[in-house]
Amino acid sequence: MLAKRVIPCLDCDYRGGKVVVLKGRQFGRLRYAGDPVGLAEKYQEADELVMLDIGATVQGRETFLKSVSDVASVCSIPLCVGGGIRGFADFEKRIKAGADQCSINTAALRNPVLVSECAGEFGSQAVVVAVDAKKIAGGYSCYEAAGRTATRWMVGRWLSEAQGRGAGEILLTSIDRDGTKKGFDMPMLLEAQKAATIPIIASGGCSSVEDMVEVFSKTSASGALAASIFHFGNISVVECKGELQKSGIEVRA
Repeated sequence: MLAKRVIPCLDCDYRGGKVVVLKGRQFGRLRYAGDPVGLAEKYQEADELVMLDIGATVQGRETFLKSVSDVASVCSIPLCVGGGIRGFADFEKRIKAGADQCSINTAALRNPVLVSECAGEFGSQAVVVAVDAKKIAGGYSCYEAAGRTATRWMVGRWLSEAQGRGAGEILLTSIDRDGTKKGFDMPMLLEAQKAATIPIIASGGCSSVEDMVEVFSKTSASGALAASIFHFGNISVVECKGELQKSGIEVRA
């Protein structure tokens, strides 16, 4: 069995003329969490780091490429960057700025060929398809524009499509659970794992190591993403990994 991954997330936006890390509740209210480079330096014991520009797509602006390169310069672990990717050129800019992987959401939903183009040029390992999903009658619907707009895609069909087009990984966020601290959306993850065999990162709702133990024990999720529990000092990455090991979950040293 492959070791499970602990993945902190930096949700970034402009505030007061500079890039800051924010943390919100269900894609809504936000509060200051810190400086992206300073937090990135703290998380080098993690397995990966995700950096998301949470305002770029909705605001229709370029992402913070300088901040991407600054964070990449202190990273000794893989860095995944997402937000504001409208096409192949935006994906390429982030890779050139230092990202090891890029996550694409809205642009991929609107033009699935983009997944194939990016995988063909940079390899599947560089392409993470981010999926923001919400429970509706009959299943789980994929949303675009930072969780604001429902699409025609249901989770199972979209994950199968993304995998077929060359995505190397799925970052699956539950809109219903994001920021609630009620734990990961287990039913959604169980449904998702039937549709794709590529690695799935669970996101949305993590409030404790116990939530990670549950998601790793009961689903095939290969990684667990969390923000608040790390940003606000609930637990360190090293302590989190230690607790997971005590619970019988294999993690990377």
